[in-house]
Amino acid sequence: MEHLVTERNWARNHTYRAPRIVHPASVAELQELVAGADHVRALGSRHSFNDIADTTGTLAVLDRLDADRLDTDSQYAGISVDPAGMTVTVGAGTRYGALAAELQRRGFALHNLASLPHISVAGAVATATHGSGDSNGNLATAVRALELVTADGALLSARRGDPYFDGMVVGLGALGIVTRLTLDIEPSFEVSQQVFENLDWDQVLENFDAVTSAAYSVSLFTDWSGSTVGQAWLKSRAGGPAPDQAGSFGGTPATAALHPLPGVSGSNCTQQLGVPGPWSDRLAHFRMEFTPSNGDELQSEYLLPREHAADALRTMRRLSDVVTPLLLVGEIRTVAADRLWMSPNYGRDGIALHFTWRPDQPAVQAVLPLIEAELAPFGARPHWGKLFDAGAGTLAPLYPRFGDFTALADRLDPAGKFRNSFLDRTVFGN
Repeated sequence: MEHLVTERNWARNHTYRAPRIVHPASVAELQELVAGADHVRALGSRHSFNDIADTTGTLAVLDRLDADRLDTDSQYAGISVDPAGMTVTVGAGTRYGALAAELQRRGFALHNLASLPHISVAGAVATATHGSGDSNGNLATAVRALELVTADGALLSARRGDPYFDGMVVGLGALGIVTRLTLDIEPSFEVSQQVFENLDWDQVLENFDAVTSAAYSVSLFTDWSGSTVGQAWLKSRAGGPAPDQAGSFGGTPATAALHPLPGVSGSNCTQQLGVPGPWSDRLAHFRMEFTPSNGDELQSEYLLPREHAADALRTMRRLSDVVTPLLLVGEIRTVAADRLWMSPNYGRDGIALHFTWRPDQPAVQAVLPLIEAELAPFGARPHWGKLFDAGAGTLAPLYPRFGDFTALADRLDPAGKFRNSFLDRTVFGN
């Protein structure tokens, strides 16, 4: 099935340029489509804030790819659990909310979730999207195997340990269209989430390691102004450290459910107030059944080595005069190192500085070069799916395997069938 593209992304700041959009009903149909296309890209949950998923050719949406593939033990098409191997295999268009619900029903879990459960697995993996936690790698680190359609329409499979696997996982859509992924799972576990308000900035900076290790997953929300951090969300895994120590950093426990954005009801956020419950209902910030986050917003994010955390946070506070007026809220998270070539956490434990902007793209685009220049001394790498200014010439030196990735892309896609304006600007440009 196909129709003309008149669609925009989730944030409504990008209208897709592709002249047509197609919903292939099978892998074979997708293979035929890719083989015959001049330019083609996959389109997922449309949660990228830039043009990474766009093309001048055909957009292939994978939401119907697994309609005829139903595991007899699953209520969701395209989700197959292997209890013996401790893996789950999913269709690329599967959303994390559906996957989490099915895994929890079967007694299993993923190691982490991103803020939103509404995003597709393949899209999140391809851009190294992440949650938080000192010891938690981004979502792509759970990938044990993947299957993708290459430029000639062939079906290529790769597993962890294969020579080019670490270059294929965070693929940015440059290597082919991923159809299925196999992820590591573990036994289900419970999480309790407690929110603290108004932590003292000086104490947070002085005790940053203690703050971020106070729970399995910690997120700090701030607008970078003033003397306090607005909120700290501590997601504690059953059997892990209790979050009570966060109060010693000047914060006070929240007495009602809160939303990260000022003035927005906390009712569409995951359960707080320390009530224990399944990981699937706590590790994300927002509930699957509600509109994610604010909707009418823009986002940017930069990841940098953990050893620069305090200096980078001080730098952002000094920029509050220009950043805060454009900001809905900022978020600080931690992410463990990995070996995925194009992951912003390649080779280093890091912190993530996230910006949820007001929907004023010209003003946001104008301030991004300033932020990137100020964070450049710390080796900041932008999130691939959000707004940033840097091009390939700036990004290449930040990734030790950047050249290996472009060589892999040239080998798998010699005619540039999967390339687009985003990749030309950020990966293959000068």
